[in-house]
Amino acid sequence: MKEDKAIEAGGEKPLEKAHPQKEEKPAEKREDLRQIVRLTETNLNGKKPVRQAIRNIKGVSFMFSNAISVVYKHPDKKLGALTETELKELEDIIINPQKYGIPEWLYNRRSDPATGQSGHLAVSKLTIRNKLDVDDLKKIRTYRGIRHGLGLPVRGQRTRSSFRKGKTVGVKRKKRG
Repeated sequence: MKEDKAIEAGGEKPLEKAHPQKEEKPAEKREDLRQIVRLTETNLNGKKPVRQAIRNIKGVSFMFSNAISVVYKHPDKKLGALTETELKELEDIIINPQKYGIPEWLYNRRSDPATGQSGHLAVSKLTIRNKLDVDDLKKIRTYRGIRHGLGLPVRGQRTRSSFRKGKTVGVKRKKRG
């Protein structure tokens, strides 16, 4: 209303409040974050900090991730902001934790039955080793191997109502006669 009266009186239209626009950072200062980072055969979210992002790698648990972040120089840096050399160093820590002083009790392959050595496996090596272990159990006909072969629970769970694999058991009605 006031604007209309001011225009009729021959005045100019009052300036509208200008919204302050977001200032964009220059290209040199802006962090180049990669959205997806490929590390140890796994696609990881580049927006997350290193400590959190590496937990999506198969074979890296919460505790192992914390141990890596203690050893690694940049644990709170975003994964997408790391350089290639930093990524290679991080990958080396994950694959060879022995070299960096990570305690043996954090490894996922302690006292290997074949070699007696302790080590840490990740991604495809872990998957293959687990499959070979199950195949060995089946071959020597242990209880666990037999249960794996039959597709039944291995660790003592009850099977009355679980692990039915598509077979349903219901109550039948009496026929009316």
